[in-house]
Amino acid sequence: MTAAGEDADDGTGVAEPADSHVCVHGLGHIGLPTAAVLAAAGYDVAGYDVDETVLDAVERGDPDTTEPGLATAVSDRVREGSLTPVREIVPAAYHVVCVPTDLTADEAADLSIVEAAVEAIAEVLRPGDTVVVESTVPPGTTAGTVAPLVAERSPVDADEIRVVYSPETVLPGRAMEELRANDRLVGGVDPASIETGVELYGSFVEGHLHRTDATTAEFAKLAQNTYRDVNIALANELARLGDDHGVDAREAIRLGNTHPRVDLHRPGPGPGGHCLPVDPWFLCQDAPSGTLIEHARRVNDDMAGYVAEVVAEGLTARVGDPAGRPVAVLGVAYKGNVADARNSPGRRVARVLEAEYEADVRLHDPHVREPAVASTTLSDAVGGADALVVSTGHDEYRELSPGRVHEWMRTPVAVDATATLDPVAWQGAGFAFARI
Repeated sequence: MTAAGEDADDGTGVAEPADSHVCVHGLGHIGLPTAAVLAAAGYDVAGYDVDETVLDAVERGDPDTTEPGLATAVSDRVREGSLTPVREIVPAAYHVVCVPTDLTADEAADLSIVEAAVEAIAEVLRPGDTVVVESTVPPGTTAGTVAPLVAERSPVDADEIRVVYSPETVLPGRAMEELRANDRLVGGVDPASIETGVELYGSFVEGHLHRTDATTAEFAKLAQNTYRDVNIALANELARLGDDHGVDAREAIRLGNTHPRVDLHRPGPGPGGHCLPVDPWFLCQDAPSGTLIEHARRVNDDMAGYVAEVVAEGLTARVGDPAGRPVAVLGVAYKGNVADARNSPGRRVARVLEAEYEADVRLHDPHVREPAVASTTLSDAVGGADALVVSTGHDEYRELSPGRVHEWMRTPVAVDATATLDPVAWQGAGFAFARI
């Protein structure tokens, strides 16, 4: 047996599962592709969710997803019988928890859904079964909350149950590929748990499997996203400082990155999605206030206000008071070319424009399928508008004709928060143009 902290020798995914029954809890952005990949690896997978509409869609083989390849994979696995949606938790050798963890009002982790899932799982555990947590949680949750709940609620002796923490690191739009290709942390509450986790993930992960303890795995997952958030905050600070000095911060960052040991990120309207705006708080929730991590979070959250301020300045210069002026916010998804609108920077910009400047905001996004957004065409959004702001770097916006957009708008004011538009082309078309 390999001790915690050492790496697995391989992760080729060629081994057949010893016990083929897996129950995946939560069929959302991570749980559903995980269930599909496990089913493709030879497991008999039960997919459990409390949302009947989700289960019905999976049962039809028609899940509500824009993730490339996922709908086909789910349909194929359901049709062949290796993936079955279930409305009651079933016994399984592995229970994989993929439920969400949100922030409370005071920016701490809300573990209520994770705890409820573990409590329900504990009641059906058998000797030798394994509980795997993939949900992002604060350090110490698996060992200090999950394992004790299993011991308390399970009819089985705690020594006969394995408890593992193994976080995903996939990029939306590449989940099916990266679940297999990326390295994986496998953290256990004891050496036996680590080994059962390696057995599960070794059946499909082509990347390296890194053995460690559960708390270190939790910490490392949060550190990954915190690194990115802090780096983005630095880029956003540089963007605002560059404005003060009359410097194009993006060009300065490009030049800075010519140094072989510098890797500055890009500024923008602040990160969105479920990871970067949330995970750093989990890491520092018990730390004293005023940490670097907390400051970076504030910097990134404040970028929506900064973008709105730039829009308002452009409006004021051209038409006067922004109040009542139509403004098109282009981009509700949290990043380019995906449909995920969780913690949307575009929505944050829109809220500030409405609340602080009383602008008449119109939202547009070619990828987000929410009815209120999907029903608004580009011409609806920008037609007669006095300003537009690009808050998501979709390819569709990169390909916009500035001349055509100029014809649609009442006042040609454009703010690009994502470096999606060509400044020369838009200025040449007569726009008052600003780029974050």
